[in-house]
Amino acid sequence: MSSAAQILLPLEGRRPDRFEEFVPGPNRKVVTALQELLQSADGCVFLRGAEGSGKTHLLNAMVNRAQGLGLGAFYISLWQLPDTAAAGLGGLETMDLVCIDDVDCVAGQPAWEKALFDFFNRFRAEGGKLVVSSSQPLSAVQFKLPDLASRLTWGLRLQLEPLDDEGKAGVLRSRSAALGIELPQDVLNYLLSRGGRNISVLLENLEAIRLVALQGKRRITIPLAREVLANE
Repeated sequence: MSSAAQILLPLEGRRPDRFEEFVPGPNRKVVTALQELLQSADGCVFLRGAEGSGKTHLLNAMVNRAQGLGLGAFYISLWQLPDTAAAGLGGLETMDLVCIDDVDCVAGQPAWEKALFDFFNRFRAEGGKLVVSSSQPLSAVQFKLPDLASRLTWGLRLQLEPLDDEGKAGVLRSRSAALGIELPQDVLNYLLSRGGRNISVLLENLEAIRLVALQGKRRITIPLAREVLANE
């Protein structure tokens, strides 16, 4: 397939997420299935994952891996996109891999539902690799267009399970290493006990602590973490 499609969608900066940085916890089979999809000629996956489950990380990791292999790959999140952006799906079927994040965010929006329905039909005819994610199970996504949900049952349905505290600690250590900062064990424990259970919130808190430490040239300690979280 050609990777030179003219894409008319508003894009956020591509995230540098990689499979190697993903802490799978109970989701090793999901990660394996997505990696196997990259090696196949075509296929479709519907990936369900709650907020903070890592679905966005995995979709970006797939695109980065595919592009590293010389494939045409594209990621888009449908969260907070205007109806006028729906026309930008035209041409994506020329890609080897397309990852569409947050499909549930446009359920009930006629322009997006029509554009997605047409795109899924074109993409299947072309024979590429498609991953669509949602924070809700497919049965709970309130699509108005008949047969749109059925298009998402063409392939494999996968679900990301939440991480336990050990898995969340692994994510925080991995992110700290990627940021080049030392995260003491007592601060990590404090974040887990006081900083919220949602991994997205935990990562946001870690970044806030890093920035305050960097700006003030301070060590990352529990007093610093307590100060930062008190202001969140």
